[in-house]
Amino acid sequence: MASPLSDEDKATFTGLRYFPVDPALVLRVPFHPATGTVEVEHSTGASRRYHLVGTVDVELGDRVFAMTVLDGGDDSPFLPFRDTTSGIETYERGRYVRVEIHDDGTATIDFNLAQNPWCAYDEEFACPLPPSENILPVPIRAGEESTT
Repeated sequence: MASPLSDEDKATFTGLRYFPVDPALVLRVPFHPATGTVEVEHSTGASRRYHLVGTVDVELGDRVFAMTVLDGGDDSPFLPFRDTTSGIETYERGRYVRVEIHDDGTATIDFNLAQNPWCAYDEEFACPLPPSENILPVPIRAGEESTT
């Protein structure tokens, strides 16, 4: 099984920590398909082109955020994001959450399933960083917590 942990780190790894599940952070949101590619900066300083799947309108509190959904090449849409917990309660460079796209023009995002990218465990991995529109000025206290 693939793992971002070295053999040395596996020996001392005690498991992952998660926020309590919050049903309010399972969202069915409007989805707007798009085509093309976007240049995304990686954790290593390099960048790579990703297929643009579209955007989702995510309502959090009394605000709506138009966020970019990417495909890393495996036909599995994901939303890289950062929020105000980043660097405090969660990994500083952000987290990822899968996006389930429906035929009716909506998508489901379950922030309870947000996870750290592999670069949170080993800086040798090149992880895509959230684009500016996916950096939220609100907290998302759901999913995987910080590795430290």
